[in-house]
Amino acid sequence: MSFLFLFLDGVGLGAEDPAINPLARATMPTVQGLLDGHRLTLPTAPWVGGQATLLALDAGLGVDGLPQSATGQAVLLTGRNVPRELGYHYGPKPNQAVAEILGGATIFAKAVKAGMSAALLNAYPSRYFQGIDSGKRLYSSFPLAVTNAGLRLFTKEDLHAGRALAADFTGHGWRRLLRDRSAPIMDEQAAGHRLAQVAAQHDLALFEYWASDYAGHKQDMQEAVQLLQSFDKVLGGLLEVWPPGEGLILITSDHGNMEDLSTRRHTLAPVPALLIGPRQAREVFSAGMKDLTGIEPAIWGYLSARAPVDTDL
Repeated sequence: MSFLFLFLDGVGLGAEDPAINPLARATMPTVQGLLDGHRLTLPTAPWVGGQATLLALDAGLGVDGLPQSATGQAVLLTGRNVPRELGYHYGPKPNQAVAEILGGATIFAKAVKAGMSAALLNAYPSRYFQGIDSGKRLYSSFPLAVTNAGLRLFTKEDLHAGRALAADFTGHGWRRLLRDRSAPIMDEQAAGHRLAQVAAQHDLALFEYWASDYAGHKQDMQEAVQLLQSFDKVLGGLLEVWPPGEGLILITSDHGNMEDLSTRRHTLAPVPALLIGPRQAREVFSAGMKDLTGIEPAIWGYLSARAPVDTDL
């Protein structure tokens, strides 16, 4: 029974205000179906229904300033209050202090040590690896944690072989932005099917969707709505083939941004934790969860309960 972590960068729970919040404007039948017609906005949380649970999680973690990607993602990966340990929020890419934390007991490192299969499902183009090797590009928190755990990042070859997905799910970005005319493309429903198939091959699978944060910084309502509607179709395709009653799907974020297009900056909004799966598993997973530090321990608890491991990991 796989655990699928869908990470949406820079998506908070905001006001039910379609003038500034694309989540209050976009047509998202899959998400609204999970929430019995409600939208993915702050007034909806907390919510517990037949298919899904929605929590509002604090991303500020008691530290002054606006939450940032490197430290927020490090919290999600470790369960540690990284901003409080460092005394500041930091991003977008890890500095040395954050990188050292991500070299320790992340959820990926724990899974590998326990003999579980874990993967970051994003495929990266050749120029990405060239940038890393040359020092012109830095890993963000998720690929850094994955590589520190001894796992490899997926490549163009994995994308073509169907073992990974493009950053926009469908592959159109590889053709349009990377000018890779050979990149396989698919519609959102098919991308959702592929996501379910590749996630099922791993005990722990994570997909990083960063376009949401870009749209928030651009303050582009039309683009933000289109991205959300496209994601909703992917989620619909995923749920069409995800085995009912098996596994858990978590959708969450590192900080607010996209939910308030009146500003280009990150926000102090809580972030969603949308859980999809069997009700009892959701109840156990979400029990007592109030902020980002609760995510990693809950994932580890879920994984270790299904494949008993050394609790000292």
